[in-house]
Amino acid sequence: MLVVRPAAPADLDHLLELAILSGPGFTSLPEDPDQLAERLEVSRDSFSAKLAPEERWYTLMLEESETGDVDGIGSVKAAVGLHRPFFSFRVVTNTQSSPSLGIKLEQKTLVLVNECTGWTEVGSLFLKADRRKGGAGRLLSQSRYMLIGAQPELFNENVLAELRGVFTPDGACPFWDHVAHKFFPMEFDEADRMTGSTDKQFIVDLAPRHPIYIDLLPEPARAVIGKVHPQGVPAMALLESEGFRPNGLIDIFDAGPTVACGRDNIRTVRDARRLTVAVSSEVEAELPALISTDSVTAFRAVRQRAHIEGDVATLNAETADALRVRAGDTVRLKA
Repeated sequence: MLVVRPAAPADLDHLLELAILSGPGFTSLPEDPDQLAERLEVSRDSFSAKLAPEERWYTLMLEESETGDVDGIGSVKAAVGLHRPFFSFRVVTNTQSSPSLGIKLEQKTLVLVNECTGWTEVGSLFLKADRRKGGAGRLLSQSRYMLIGAQPELFNENVLAELRGVFTPDGACPFWDHVAHKFFPMEFDEADRMTGSTDKQFIVDLAPRHPIYIDLLPEPARAVIGKVHPQGVPAMALLESEGFRPNGLIDIFDAGPTVACGRDNIRTVRDARRLTVAVSSEVEAELPALISTDSVTAFRAVRQRAHIEGDVATLNAETADALRVRAGDTVRLKA
């Protein structure tokens, strides 16, 4: 059975493997054991409520319960931009006209902004290639919203997700090569590393202070602005199915889009029901449901069959064991 559970420091080898597989541009998964170990410690302290709510960064692992294999990762960062700026480019449309010539032009520009301070971020969604089918990605993605829905007060009213921008098959990033690199004369991987491990002062120091006219950029750069990496297309579809939409912001390095949704308008947060658990040896249900615990501290999620009658969800023993719940406990369920 696939189970989504909190990450722990013992997951370092699993997390490093996923970071290596994720490839370039996945800022939240650096191929750095020290950074990953620190992230796992933060996750442990987040789930155990040892950190202030706004400091928490919850990391979730997708595990095959029978084998113990970890095949995917997702995360929820309670608040971004509180200690380090959360920079983006905003795509701004400016209209200019000359009545005497009968000419009206719309010019799009990129403007450096820091607009999302305090927002909650869902991210780090990555699965091994052989798990990208059969509903594993949807389970992992939706588990993040079940986590938010368990205790919404711990998260911001606005939720965002950044998607990785376009890279060529040989690992090149058109937007970086033609635009960002002009302001940050270093390798992409170095800038990516510094974004995740420093206070981002280098961005404050070096980023463009004036609007960049998109029409003046080389075509390869223009073509990828706001576009998603091919591996991120399924993730984008999952986000859109939950109600997320582009908000006009893009990543300053790879031009990948930012999407956003109100916390309480996220479909899974809104539609999941709190039900009381009953346990039976047999469960009659046509389709599996998304089921999670009703606690951030003891969070676990699965997609299994449950019989719903009134305010009671009847689970089989295997599902109850996977969630670590007993009869009389409360779960959240989205059919």
